[in-house]
Amino acid sequence: MQSVKGIGPAIATELLIITNEFKAITDPKKLACHAGVVPFVYSSGQYRGKAKTSNKANKPLKALLHNGAMSAIQHSQELKAYYVRKTAEGKNEMLVINNICNKLIHRVYACVQRREKYKDFYSPLVV
Repeated sequence: MQSVKGIGPAIATELLIITNEFKAITDPKKLACHAGVVPFVYSSGQYRGKAKTSNKANKPLKALLHNGAMSAIQHSQELKAYYVRKTAEGKNEMLVINNICNKLIHRVYACVQRREKYKDFYSPLVV
């Protein structure tokens, strides 16, 4: 898990404990909801509210992931480019950081399911 940039020993340990070694929560989307990094739209009938993250989220995990996302933005060129691009488009900074936290969770699950280290060899196609 620690091969993913932004995931250190503290986050890896917390993920192992919360997911019971990835047996209790086997889906990355469920963990992202549990961590509170996925926004939900509150709507009823004609009312459509603003998308917000859950206030019942696991706040210590969310804080750890936030710190990991900030580290990943500094050390991963891909995530830094994503952050700069989205904030330049006018997206809220916290929304972009939550998206990066979600990306980190999905990358960790991919590494665990494949039983291999994260390979940072992605390069976008230049046309």
